[in-house]
This record gives sequence, C-alpha cells and structure tokens, in this order.
Amino acid sequence: MSKKVIDLLNEARSRELTAISQYMAQHYELEDSDFGKLASKFKEIAIAEMKHAERLAERILFLKGEPTSKPDAVPKKGQSIPEMLKTNMALESQAVKMYNDASVVCAAEKDQISKELFESLLAEEEDHLNYFDNIKDHVDKLGAAYLATLTG
Repeated sequence: MSKKVIDLLNEARSRELTAISQYMAQHYELEDSDFGKLASKFKEIAIAEMKHAERLAERILFLKGEPTSKPDAVPKKGQSIPEMLKTNMALESQAVKMYNDASVVCAAEKDQISKELFESLLAEEEDHLNYFDNIKDHVDKLGAAYLATLTG
C-alpha cells in the first residue's frame, strides 16, 4: 500500500485529534459559563471527530501503518464565543480542503477505500462547518439576545 496514502491518513488523524481537543476544551468552558446548549453541541461535534479519528486509525492499521496519537496543534482557550466560532470554522475549512485534496491523491494511488473514507469524512466536516457558520451568523446579527438563548 501507498506510504503517501498512509501519510495523508495520519495527517488527517492529527487534525482530528486537534479538533477533538479544541471542541472539548470549548465544551468545558461553555458549560462552566452556563452556555449549556452550545456546550452540548460542541461536545456532540467533538464526539463525531473522535469517531473520525478512530476510522482513520483503523484504515492506517489496515494499510500496515502506525496511527499517530499527536494532535497537530494545541487547543486555544479563553476565547469569546465569536472567537471560538472563528477558530472552529478555520479548523473545519482546513479539513474540507484537505479531505478534498486527499481523496484526489487516493484516487491517483488507486486506493478507492481510502478515497471513500475521505469523502465520507468530508461530508461530515462540511456539516460541522455549516453549523458553526450558522451560529456565527446568528451571533453577528442578533448578538447578546441570541447568546441568551444558548444558556442553561
């Protein structure tokens, strides 16, 4: 199997591990600040990212590679909600680009299963990006009134 594909899978896994850490850190901060509704959604997305990391690890192992356990960045803490959303949108946008590019490489390497894995993850990352974008739009338009609906 292709080392190039294994490297892409590990790069993706590293990014997923970063997203997990980031979203869970935000979950704890939001929960502590009584933004329970938003905290719950961030936790839900973090769990989805955990499942992504696991699927990537399983594929890496199948290809006789060694799954990384290192995130590619340290989570940002102490951000405002708009800053959190900006951070999360950047993470998801980068994942969307990377997974699109990776699926093309996998096709060129004649690894249809890895290509399909990246495409599957891509669809879920686009959903996450859409969610963060929608929340950011609500915060931008409605401000504190909208944030008040996210408490409890």
